[in-house]
Amino acid sequence: MTLERGPEHIKQLLDDLVAARQAFTAALADVDPALLTAPGLVGQWSAKELIAHLAYWTGHAAEAVHHAEQGRLEAFGEDDLDVDARNAIVARVAGEADLATVRQREEAAFDALVSRVQAADPAWLEDRVSYGDTLEYVLRDDGADHYREHTADVRSWFTGIDDAEADDEPHADAEPEL
Repeated sequence: MTLERGPEHIKQLLDDLVAARQAFTAALADVDPALLTAPGLVGQWSAKELIAHLAYWTGHAAEAVHHAEQGRLEAFGEDDLDVDARNAIVARVAGEADLATVRQREEAAFDALVSRVQAADPAWLEDRVSYGDTLEYVLRDDGADHYREHTADVRSWFTGIDDAEADDEPHADAEPEL
């Protein structure tokens, strides 16, 4: 049984993507600019490599939509490198670029993904790529979920509080326990 996916579903995906990226950029804005190139944020990566990493995976999601547009989604991912190898290449290339260039590349990748998703046929969301995931899963995993994951990394590195600890703390707007 297939679920109906309409334009409103595409809008929800886009709203989620935009909100997740805004949270990531807000987390970065709280960081001393001199620390954005300091290693250690994620492994030996600095924020610069992390931004490049997100740019790559955002572009990867845009490429998946492009495959769907061409009726070739089932071939998407057939020639993908190992994820760790790909991430190492992205980090090496980012290391050779300045921060402004890396930020511009991420913004361009994000804008390309938004444009592709805006034009996407909602029916494609249930179609599968070569490794079995649906297009919707690829969009969420490489897009909004990925930005959220690394927003948590940025906040954790610069605050010393990881998400697990933060989730144990009551939120200011939470209902009091009775």
